[in-house]
Formats: sequence, C-alpha cells, structure tokens
Amino acid sequence: MTNQIERWKSGLEKTRKSTFGRLAGLFGVGEINPDTWDQMEGLLIQADLGVEISLQIVEELKAKTQDEGWTKSEELRAGLREALRARLISPPEITFNPDELNVILVVGVNGSGKTTTVAKLGGHFKEQGYTVLLAAADTFRAAAIDQIQNWGERLGLRVIAGQPEGDPGAVTFDALQSAIAKKDDLLIIDTAGRLHTRFNLMEELKKIRRVAEKAVAGAPHAVWLVMDATTGQNGLQQAKAFKEAVGVTGIILAKLDSSARGGIAFAIQHELGLPILFAGLGEQVEDLAVFNPERFIDSILADFG
Repeated sequence: MTNQIERWKSGLEKTRKSTFGRLAGLFGVGEINPDTWDQMEGLLIQADLGVEISLQIVEELKAKTQDEGWTKSEELRAGLREALRARLISPPEITFNPDELNVILVVGVNGSGKTTTVAKLGGHFKEQGYTVLLAAADTFRAAAIDQIQNWGERLGLRVIAGQPEGDPGAVTFDALQSAIAKKDDLLIIDTAGRLHTRFNLMEELKKIRRVAEKAVAGAPHAVWLVMDATTGQNGLQQAKAFKEAVGVTGIILAKLDSSARGGIAFAIQHELGLPILFAGLGEQVEDLAVFNPERFIDSILADFG
C-alpha cells in the first residue's frame, strides 16, 4: 500500500510542484481576501481544469465561504479538496466473463503512448491471472509492430502481428481466431494512432470493430482511449471524435508523470462523462496504475499540509 501511495506522489510530482504547488502557496497567506478568488481561478485554469470547471469551483467556494463563515485558508483548502473530489468519477471495477473471450480495443492519436500502454495492460492483466493475447493491428508503423513484439517477449505474452502496411482488419481477425483456439481470456488490440480529422483512418477503425463484432458476440467488450496528459485541453476534441466514432467506454490517461498540468483529469470527466480507468505514472509496467481519485487528489495536493 505504501509503495502504491509513493508511486502516485512520485508520478504526479510535476503537477504538484507547478500549478497546484502555487495554489498551496496561495493558501499559506492565512486570511481569505478578494484577491484569493482571482488568483485561485487563474491557477486552476493553468492547471488544465478548463475555464468552466475553474469558474464553477471558485463560485462554489465563494458561496460556502459566505454561508459557513470561512475566514482561514485551511478551511478553504478543505473546501477545495472536497470540490475537486466531487468532480472525479470513481472508475468501475474491471471484470471479465470467464466463459468467453473478452476483447478490448485500444485507440488513440499518434504519440499518445498507446502501444506501450497496450503492453502494460497485458502485463497488468497477466499479473491478475488472465491469459492475454496482444494483437499488433498498428500496421502503419513498423516500429509499433517491433515495439509490441519486444514487449511481448519481455512480459511473456503472445503477440499476433502482420506485415507493415498490411490490413489491420486481417491482423485483428487472425488474432481473434488464435485467441479463440487457445481459449485465451483476453485479447487486447493495438490500433494505429490516427488523427480524428482523418476520415479514412477513422473508418478503418470502425472496420476493425466490425471484424471483432462478427467473430465474438458482444465484442469489443470495451473500447479504451489512450490520452496523452501532456497535450492538455487540446486532446479533448480528439477524444470527443473517438467517442462518437467507435463508442469509447473508458479513458487511460498516459504520461501523467511527464505533465505539469494533471488537472486535465477533471476536464476529461466533465467534457466526456467517461471514467478514467488507468493512469500512466512512469515507464515501468507497474507504473500503469488503476485510477484512484483519492490518491490522485492527495498526490496533487500533498504540499497543502
């Protein structure tokens, strides 16, 4: 438990020491004054919560300050923590049907960390006792095929791959047939990173989904979007397009350890209404952590005392 808490604190160090650290300094002045609200609003926006959420939180805390007679910064600190927690969805427990193949489709834009995340997911679920097959359906990037095969060897996971520039639908079909034949519990499909504005690539993603639907009843059972935390608000429009095109059911927030603006987590929940399932807190397999709202907030506010 202690290791997990420290992993969260370490992974969110940049976020904690930047904008949220400046908030901690703001709350260290003792008395609440009119400037407190303007400064808080600006820092929340800089932390990537988004303008709408930032304004909501400030107005909410203003009202509570007046209604409850808050005068000290420690009262405001507790109020901010509560307001932030109220804006995060607790992720559902991830369970799989033990009597059939469970198919997860992983999507995202170029450079989001998707292929590495697919491998880490495979390692995570293998640790939980599932038999996992990875499908290298990102055929547009030869490096992606090599990358996932290297991860497979490292983690002891089977990988089905095709040729560079090959048909990703065919790779998906082959992987589905192999997983069924081997009675695997879980198939995780890596897809080519694509911009949401590229119509032909988004249509190809829909084709991969249709291949899965025909092979296994109810497949894909989950569609997870990998988002790069360092892109901040820019990633939200992309996420909305993926949600509309392929029915995204959950978010994996990668590269949180590289971002100084981890407040994007709140914007994701507000704009997409989807749970964040996992957070990338480092380079190692074990650094892909099941998203925990309490640990997330405790980590970004750790300097508040």
